[in-house]
Amino acid sequence: MPELGESPLSAGARHLSVDEARAAIAAALVPIEGRVTLPLAQALGRVLADAVVSPIDVPAHDNSAMDGYAFDGRALAAGGDVELRCVGTLLAGAVFAGTVGAGECLRIMTGAVLPAGLDTVVPIELARVHAAADGAGERVQLPAGVITAGENRRRRGEDLSAGKPALRAGRVLRPADLGLVASLGLERVGVRRALRVALFSTGDEIRAPGTPLPPGCIYDSNRTSLGAALQRLGVEVVDLGLVRDDPEALTATLERAVAVADVVLTSGGVSMGDADHVRAVLARLGEVAFWKVAMRPGRPFAFGPLHRRDAKGAPPCWLFALPGNPVAALVSFYAFAREALLQLAGAERTPLPMLQARCTSAIRKRPGRTEFQRAIVEPGGDGAGGWQVRLTGAQGAGILRSMSEANCLVVLHHSQGAVAAGDPVDVWLFDGLV
Repeated sequence: MPELGESPLSAGARHLSVDEARAAIAAALVPIEGRVTLPLAQALGRVLADAVVSPIDVPAHDNSAMDGYAFDGRALAAGGDVELRCVGTLLAGAVFAGTVGAGECLRIMTGAVLPAGLDTVVPIELARVHAAADGAGERVQLPAGVITAGENRRRRGEDLSAGKPALRAGRVLRPADLGLVASLGLERVGVRRALRVALFSTGDEIRAPGTPLPPGCIYDSNRTSLGAALQRLGVEVVDLGLVRDDPEALTATLERAVAVADVVLTSGGVSMGDADHVRAVLARLGEVAFWKVAMRPGRPFAFGPLHRRDAKGAPPCWLFALPGNPVAALVSFYAFAREALLQLAGAERTPLPMLQARCTSAIRKRPGRTEFQRAIVEPGGDGAGGWQVRLTGAQGAGILRSMSEANCLVVLHHSQGAVAAGDPVDVWLFDGLV
């Protein structure tokens, strides 16, 4: 853990770039301990504790990839049309008890086990089927070149063989992952325990929705939007409500949070540290550094460990203190807290999903800070193909409506200058973030 309080990242230092701040956070964090075993139905979004190793071959037998007719592919060796006599029908889940000899075939359904000696399946629609002249079943004609030997055969273990890893530890479990585990015959999976995040908002001017709004006050939207963002990450949220700008109230809330959570996430006055009592409280409870990050929206941000009382050797509780403006709070969460929380939860590190799109308008920007612009990415409508992106309008840090209308953030990097209409820009998709 770097000495945040004495490093160039501490209060009063130069403005950090977004990349520097992200790197400093990543270097400080160690994943939490603890694991549980859950039914698959409860494991979506959780972090896999150990690699899942396949106990069986998948598929367990050579089987048909098509509804069609199975036969020995050597019948095709001579070239030209091939005629076969159908000796029966095999459904998926059944085993054929007879034999299929030279010049014969078997009508077979998708997924049915291929009997010994059969290695090729011609789809029904490519075969010509007619009754045999002697009345002894169907005759199946295969026109020359319609199929090659070995086609439409799923080999035993071609998906997974017994003893091979199916999923890596640290993977955040997705719907397809759970289906894969189920296909191995497993009904439970070991996952890391859920990360516990205590959430609260600060400020004497903040009021809870549903209560009267005095003059000069605003409703608290940050706790709702940040709480929803946390739910998307599969963490356990401990909602500590609203906290007054008062040292005793702040101290009591932080001490309660440290006692029950792995992370404290706040928005409002704590992030700026402009009140002496805020710095004093955090200095007593931990080693929090107040950073000025070269970004828009955002800039004020506080991060560091809060110590647990009477818990020697216990890991710290990490504080992420975000700006109070609603858009700045969400953008700072995506830029700094989201990936850090996944790291603490034990998830493997993966870069944020990003694509490039053509910007439909010019954007003024000077190098020296990272800017995040709310925007809508959509298929290009000018005949050029690809994706295009357009801004949602005014980009003020308090305009939450434009964040709601957007489906992405345009990321204008630290060293990047102005953007001309038609230039490619990097885009963070909300579907990957939220």
